[in-house]
Amino acid sequence: QVRLVESGGGLVQAGVSLRLSCAASGRTFSSYTMAWFRQAPGKEREFVAAIRWSDGLTYYADSVKGRFAISRDYAKNTVYLQMTSLKPEDTAVYYCATKILGVSYNRDNYPYWGQGTQVTVSS
Repeated sequence: QVRLVESGGGLVQAGVSLRLSCAASGRTFSSYTMAWFRQAPGKEREFVAAIRWSDGLTYYADSVKGRFAISRDYAKNTVYLQMTSLKPEDTAVYYCATKILGVSYNRDNYPYWGQGTQVTVSS
């Protein structure tokens, strides 16, 4: 079955960059979406970015648009989240998720999740 493993989180200062990775296994076909969500303490898990695997079309939350970039390595079955100009409010556990077919911003539509990776941004 589908497995997702995130990596790349850490403790960084505001204004710097960080790249998260999510390695997927157990799925070969291209008709699906991969996405990043994040959850800060005391807050609901929220959509960050998504990419349509077939053609690479991307989607972003307003809070990260222009600062974050989602991309994929088709051969490696890996999705990345390149985060720049990090802010303290970006501090959260970042989760990789996937669903069949089209993009959704709703976390309830994603049946498969990774374990999460912590990103902490200090001021």
